[in-house]
Amino acid sequence: MASRNNVTEFIFTGLFQDPGVQKVCFVVFLPLYLATVVGNGLIILTVSVSKSLHSPMYFFLSYLSLVEISYSSTVVPKLITDLLAKVKSISLEGCLAQVFYFHFFGVTEVFLLVVMAYDRYVAICKPLRYTTIMSRGLCHILVAGSWLGGFLHSIIQIFITIQLPFCGPNVIDHYFCDLQPLFKLACTDTFAEGVTILVNNLITQCSFLILVSSYIVILVILRNHSAEGRHKALSTCASHITVVILFFGPAIFLYIRPSSTFTEDKLVAVFYTLITPMLNPIIYTLRNAEVKNAIWRLWGRK
Repeated sequence: MASRNNVTEFIFTGLFQDPGVQKVCFVVFLPLYLATVVGNGLIILTVSVSKSLHSPMYFFLSYLSLVEISYSSTVVPKLITDLLAKVKSISLEGCLAQVFYFHFFGVTEVFLLVVMAYDRYVAICKPLRYTTIMSRGLCHILVAGSWLGGFLHSIIQIFITIQLPFCGPNVIDHYFCDLQPLFKLACTDTFAEGVTILVNNLITQCSFLILVSSYIVILVILRNHSAEGRHKALSTCASHITVVILFFGPAIFLYIRPSSTFTEDKLVAVFYTLITPMLNPIIYTLRNAEVKNAIWRLWGRK
Protein backbone atom coordinates (compact mmCIF):
# COMPACT_ATOMS: atom_id res chain seq x y z
CA MET A 1 0.00 0.00 0.00
CA ALA A 2 2.94 2.33 0.55
CA SER A 3 3.76 2.27 -3.15
CA ARG A 4 0.57 4.16 -3.95
CA ASN A 5 2.12 7.27 -2.34
CA ASN A 6 4.41 7.50 -5.39
CA VAL A 7 1.47 9.10 -7.21
CA THR A 8 -0.09 12.16 -5.59
CA GLU A 9 -1.71 13.59 -8.72
CA PHE A 10 -2.84 12.56 -12.19
CA ILE A 11 -2.47 14.31 -15.54
CA PHE A 12 -5.32 14.23 -18.07
CA THR A 13 -4.54 13.98 -21.76
CA GLY A 14 -7.75 15.91 -22.33
CA LEU A 15 -10.32 15.81 -25.08
CA PHE A 16 -8.13 17.22 -27.87
CA GLN A 17 -4.44 18.09 -28.10
CA ASP A 18 -4.68 21.03 -30.51
CA PRO A 19 -4.80 24.37 -28.56
CA GLY A 20 -7.00 25.96 -31.22
CA VAL A 21 -9.56 23.16 -31.01
CA GLN A 22 -9.50 23.38 -27.22
CA LYS A 23 -10.37 27.10 -27.35
CA VAL A 24 -13.25 26.38 -29.71
CA CYS A 25 -14.49 23.68 -27.32
CA PHE A 26 -14.29 26.17 -24.44
CA VAL A 27 -16.46 28.65 -26.34
CA VAL A 28 -19.00 25.89 -27.12
CA PHE A 29 -18.99 23.93 -23.85
CA LEU A 30 -19.32 26.87 -21.43
CA PRO A 31 -22.72 28.05 -22.78
CA LEU A 32 -23.92 24.43 -22.93
CA TYR A 33 -23.06 23.89 -19.27
CA LEU A 34 -24.69 27.17 -18.26
CA ALA A 35 -27.78 26.11 -20.22
CA THR A 36 -27.78 22.83 -18.29
CA VAL A 37 -27.72 24.61 -14.93
CA VAL A 38 -30.26 27.28 -15.91
CA GLY A 39 -32.64 24.88 -17.70
CA ASN A 40 -32.75 22.28 -14.95
CA GLY A 41 -32.79 24.99 -12.29
CA LEU A 42 -35.81 26.56 -13.97
CA ILE A 43 -37.66 23.24 -13.82
CA ILE A 44 -36.87 22.88 -10.10
CA LEU A 45 -38.06 26.43 -9.41
CA THR A 46 -41.21 26.06 -11.53
CA VAL A 47 -42.26 22.78 -9.89
CA SER A 48 -41.60 24.12 -6.38
CA VAL A 49 -43.72 27.30 -6.79
CA SER A 50 -46.45 26.13 -9.19
CA LYS A 51 -49.54 24.66 -7.51
CA SER A 52 -50.53 22.91 -10.75
CA LEU A 53 -47.29 20.88 -10.79
CA HIS A 54 -47.51 19.16 -7.42
CA SER A 55 -48.35 15.72 -8.82
CA PRO A 56 -45.87 12.85 -8.31
CA MET A 57 -44.68 13.04 -11.92
CA TYR A 58 -43.41 16.61 -11.49
CA PHE A 59 -42.12 15.87 -8.00
CA PHE A 60 -39.84 13.22 -9.52
CA LEU A 61 -38.98 15.49 -12.45
CA SER A 62 -37.68 18.20 -10.11
CA TYR A 63 -35.38 15.71 -8.39
CA LEU A 64 -34.22 14.41 -11.77
CA SER A 65 -33.27 17.97 -12.72
CA LEU A 66 -31.37 18.36 -9.43
CA VAL A 67 -29.45 15.16 -10.15
CA GLU A 68 -28.73 16.33 -13.72
CA ILE A 69 -27.13 19.54 -12.43
CA SER A 70 -25.07 17.65 -9.86
CA TYR A 71 -24.06 14.91 -12.31
CA SER A 72 -22.87 17.36 -14.97
CA SER A 73 -21.14 19.58 -12.39
CA THR A 74 -19.00 16.66 -11.23
CA VAL A 75 -17.12 16.60 -14.53
CA VAL A 76 -17.87 19.54 -16.82
CA PRO A 77 -16.49 22.55 -14.84
CA LYS A 78 -13.11 20.79 -14.58
CA LEU A 79 -13.26 19.94 -18.29
CA ILE A 80 -13.99 23.57 -19.22
CA THR A 81 -11.17 25.03 -17.10
CA ASP A 82 -8.73 22.39 -18.38
CA LEU A 83 -9.43 23.47 -21.96
CA LEU A 84 -7.46 26.66 -21.19
CA ALA A 85 -4.79 25.00 -19.03
CA LYS A 86 -1.40 23.81 -20.28
CA VAL A 87 -1.20 21.06 -17.67
CA LYS A 88 -4.48 19.30 -16.88
CA SER A 89 -3.85 17.88 -13.42
CA ILE A 90 -5.95 16.60 -10.54
CA SER A 91 -4.91 15.39 -7.11
CA LEU A 92 -5.31 11.76 -6.11
CA GLU A 93 -7.96 12.73 -3.58
CA GLY A 94 -9.75 14.90 -6.13
CA CYS A 95 -9.69 12.05 -8.63
CA LEU A 96 -11.24 9.62 -6.16
CA ALA A 97 -13.86 12.20 -5.21
CA GLN A 98 -14.73 12.65 -8.88
CA VAL A 99 -15.16 8.90 -9.30
CA PHE A 100 -17.40 8.75 -6.23
CA TYR A 101 -19.74 11.61 -7.16
CA PHE A 102 -19.84 10.71 -10.85
CA HIS A 103 -21.16 7.23 -10.06
CA PHE A 104 -23.28 8.46 -7.14
CA PHE A 105 -25.29 10.91 -9.25
CA GLY A 106 -25.23 8.68 -12.33
CA VAL A 107 -26.76 5.66 -10.59
CA THR A 108 -29.18 7.86 -8.64
CA GLU A 109 -30.45 9.07 -12.01
CA VAL A 110 -30.86 5.46 -13.15
CA PHE A 111 -33.07 4.68 -10.15
CA LEU A 112 -35.04 7.90 -10.58
CA LEU A 113 -35.78 7.00 -14.20
CA VAL A 114 -37.08 3.62 -12.99
CA VAL A 115 -39.23 5.37 -10.38
CA MET A 116 -40.63 7.72 -13.02
CA ALA A 117 -41.45 4.75 -15.26
CA TYR A 118 -43.31 3.13 -12.36
CA ASP A 119 -45.21 6.35 -11.77
CA ARG A 120 -46.33 6.41 -15.43
CA TYR A 121 -47.26 2.73 -15.25
CA VAL A 122 -49.56 3.34 -12.26
CA ALA A 123 -51.04 6.49 -13.81
CA ILE A 124 -51.90 4.77 -17.08
CA CYS A 125 -52.68 1.21 -15.98
CA LYS A 126 -54.38 1.96 -12.63
CA PRO A 127 -55.77 5.50 -12.99
CA LEU A 128 -58.53 5.08 -10.40
CA ARG A 129 -56.05 4.06 -7.71
CA TYR A 130 -53.26 6.41 -8.78
CA THR A 131 -53.59 8.97 -5.99
CA THR A 132 -53.91 6.20 -3.41
CA ILE A 133 -50.89 4.24 -4.59
CA MET A 134 -48.63 7.20 -5.36
CA SER A 135 -49.09 8.89 -2.00
CA ARG A 136 -46.75 11.66 -0.89
CA GLY A 137 -45.16 9.30 1.61
CA LEU A 138 -44.39 6.70 -1.05
CA CYS A 139 -42.98 9.39 -3.36
CA HIS A 140 -40.55 10.52 -0.66
CA ILE A 141 -39.57 6.91 0.04
CA LEU A 142 -38.91 6.25 -3.66
CA VAL A 143 -36.76 9.37 -4.01
CA ALA A 144 -34.85 8.59 -0.81
CA GLY A 145 -34.36 5.01 -2.03
CA SER A 146 -32.94 6.31 -5.31
CA TRP A 147 -30.40 8.48 -3.49
CA LEU A 148 -29.54 5.62 -1.13
CA GLY A 149 -29.12 3.18 -4.02
CA GLY A 150 -26.78 5.58 -5.80
CA PHE A 151 -24.79 6.11 -2.61
CA LEU A 152 -24.37 2.38 -1.90
CA HIS A 153 -23.36 1.71 -5.51
CA SER A 154 -20.77 4.49 -5.42
CA ILE A 155 -19.43 3.40 -2.04
CA ILE A 156 -18.72 -0.06 -3.47
CA GLN A 157 -16.97 1.46 -6.50
CA ILE A 158 -14.79 3.80 -4.46
CA PHE A 159 -13.99 1.12 -1.85
CA ILE A 160 -12.53 -1.02 -4.63
CA THR A 161 -10.66 1.86 -6.27
CA ILE A 162 -9.18 3.36 -3.11
CA GLN A 163 -7.30 0.12 -2.33
CA LEU A 164 -5.45 0.08 -5.67
CA PRO A 165 -1.75 1.02 -5.58
CA PHE A 166 -0.65 3.72 -8.07
CA CYS A 167 3.10 3.87 -8.51
CA GLY A 168 3.34 5.45 -11.98
CA PRO A 169 2.78 6.44 -14.71
CA ASN A 170 0.16 9.01 -13.75
CA VAL A 171 -1.25 10.07 -17.15
CA ILE A 172 -4.99 9.37 -17.57
CA ASP A 173 -6.04 9.04 -21.20
CA HIS A 174 -9.32 10.88 -20.62
CA TYR A 175 -10.64 14.25 -19.48
CA PHE A 176 -11.99 13.03 -16.12
CA CYS A 177 -11.39 10.24 -13.61
CA ASP A 178 -13.32 7.04 -14.21
CA LEU A 179 -12.82 3.43 -13.25
CA GLN A 180 -11.45 1.99 -16.48
CA PRO A 181 -8.70 4.63 -17.01
CA LEU A 182 -7.67 4.31 -13.36
CA PHE A 183 -7.51 0.51 -13.53
CA LYS A 184 -5.03 0.80 -16.40
CA LEU A 185 -2.68 2.84 -14.19
CA ALA A 186 -2.83 0.57 -11.14
CA CYS A 187 0.44 -1.30 -10.60
CA THR A 188 -1.32 -4.54 -9.67
CA ASP A 189 -3.58 -7.07 -11.29
CA THR A 190 -7.12 -5.64 -11.46
CA PHE A 191 -8.97 -8.68 -12.78
CA ALA A 192 -10.89 -9.25 -9.54
CA GLU A 193 -11.74 -5.55 -9.31
CA GLY A 194 -12.91 -5.58 -12.91
CA VAL A 195 -15.21 -8.54 -12.27
CA THR A 196 -16.65 -6.83 -9.20
CA ILE A 197 -17.30 -3.65 -11.17
CA LEU A 198 -18.93 -5.68 -13.95
CA VAL A 199 -21.25 -7.36 -11.47
CA ASN A 200 -22.03 -3.99 -9.90
CA ASN A 201 -22.85 -2.54 -13.33
CA LEU A 202 -25.52 -5.22 -13.75
CA ILE A 203 -27.67 -2.87 -11.68
CA THR A 204 -27.66 -0.42 -14.55
CA GLN A 205 -28.31 -3.11 -17.15
CA CYS A 206 -31.18 -4.63 -15.16
CA SER A 207 -32.65 -1.16 -14.65
CA PHE A 208 -32.57 -0.58 -18.40
CA LEU A 209 -34.38 -3.88 -19.02
CA ILE A 210 -36.99 -2.96 -16.40
CA LEU A 211 -37.52 0.41 -18.07
CA VAL A 212 -37.90 -1.12 -21.53
CA SER A 213 -40.29 -3.78 -20.22
CA SER A 214 -42.43 -1.26 -18.36
CA TYR A 215 -42.87 0.94 -21.41
CA ILE A 216 -43.71 -2.06 -23.57
CA VAL A 217 -46.45 -3.01 -21.08
CA ILE A 218 -47.71 0.58 -21.07
CA LEU A 219 -47.84 0.71 -24.87
CA VAL A 220 -49.75 -2.58 -25.00
CA ILE A 221 -52.31 -1.41 -22.42
CA LEU A 222 -52.73 1.94 -24.19
CA ARG A 223 -54.36 0.18 -27.12
CA ASN A 224 -57.52 -0.14 -25.02
CA HIS A 225 -57.67 3.58 -24.19
CA SER A 226 -59.56 6.29 -26.05
CA ALA A 227 -57.76 8.19 -28.81
CA GLU A 228 -57.47 11.34 -26.66
CA GLY A 229 -56.23 9.45 -23.59
CA ARG A 230 -53.82 7.46 -25.72
CA HIS A 231 -52.38 10.61 -27.29
CA LYS A 232 -51.86 12.32 -23.91
CA ALA A 233 -50.23 9.25 -22.35
CA LEU A 234 -48.01 8.67 -25.38
CA SER A 235 -46.87 12.28 -25.30
CA THR A 236 -45.74 11.93 -21.69
CA CYS A 237 -44.17 8.50 -22.20
CA ALA A 238 -42.35 9.69 -25.33
CA SER A 239 -40.43 12.23 -23.23
CA HIS A 240 -39.43 9.54 -20.72
CA ILE A 241 -38.41 7.08 -23.43
CA THR A 242 -36.31 9.75 -25.19
CA VAL A 243 -34.47 10.60 -21.96
CA VAL A 244 -33.89 6.90 -21.22
CA ILE A 245 -32.39 6.32 -24.68
CA LEU A 246 -30.18 9.42 -24.44
CA PHE A 247 -28.92 8.37 -21.00
CA PHE A 248 -28.47 4.63 -21.41
CA GLY A 249 -27.34 4.53 -25.05
CA PRO A 250 -23.90 6.14 -24.57
CA ALA A 251 -23.40 4.42 -21.19
CA ILE A 252 -24.05 0.98 -22.71
CA PHE A 253 -21.70 1.81 -25.59
CA LEU A 254 -18.85 2.64 -23.21
CA TYR A 255 -19.26 0.29 -20.26
CA ILE A 256 -20.57 -2.98 -21.69
CA ARG A 257 -18.11 -3.33 -24.56
CA PRO A 258 -14.39 -4.07 -24.02
CA SER A 259 -12.21 -1.26 -22.65
CA SER A 260 -10.48 1.02 -25.19
CA THR A 261 -8.97 4.50 -25.49
CA PHE A 262 -10.42 5.65 -28.80
CA THR A 263 -11.06 9.37 -29.28
CA GLU A 264 -14.72 8.63 -29.98
CA ASP A 265 -15.02 7.22 -26.45
CA LYS A 266 -14.23 10.68 -25.09
CA LEU A 267 -16.73 12.28 -27.45
CA VAL A 268 -19.42 9.85 -26.33
CA ALA A 269 -18.54 10.72 -22.72
CA VAL A 270 -19.03 14.42 -23.58
CA PHE A 271 -22.49 13.53 -24.85
CA TYR A 272 -23.71 11.93 -21.62
CA THR A 273 -21.91 14.31 -19.24
CA LEU A 274 -22.79 17.57 -21.02
CA ILE A 275 -25.28 17.21 -23.86
CA THR A 276 -27.83 14.84 -22.28
CA PRO A 277 -28.23 16.83 -19.01
CA MET A 278 -28.81 19.95 -21.13
CA LEU A 279 -31.38 18.26 -23.40
CA ASN A 280 -33.51 16.71 -20.65
CA PRO A 281 -35.27 19.95 -19.54
CA ILE A 282 -35.86 20.84 -23.20
CA ILE A 283 -37.38 17.42 -23.90
CA TYR A 284 -39.71 17.57 -20.91
CA THR A 285 -40.86 21.15 -21.46
CA LEU A 286 -41.37 21.00 -25.23
CA ARG A 287 -43.62 17.94 -24.97
CA ASN A 288 -45.47 18.98 -21.81
CA ALA A 289 -48.02 21.78 -22.02
CA GLU A 290 -48.46 21.96 -18.22
CA VAL A 291 -44.77 22.65 -17.64
CA LYS A 292 -44.63 25.24 -20.43
CA ASN A 293 -47.71 27.04 -19.12
CA ALA A 294 -46.35 27.00 -15.56
CA ILE A 295 -43.06 28.49 -16.76
CA TRP A 296 -44.87 31.25 -18.64
CA ARG A 297 -46.99 32.00 -15.58
CA LEU A 298 -43.84 32.11 -13.45
CA TRP A 299 -42.17 34.59 -15.80
CA GLY A 300 -45.37 36.63 -16.01
CA ARG A 301 -45.49 36.83 -12.22
CA LYS A 302 -41.87 37.99 -12.15
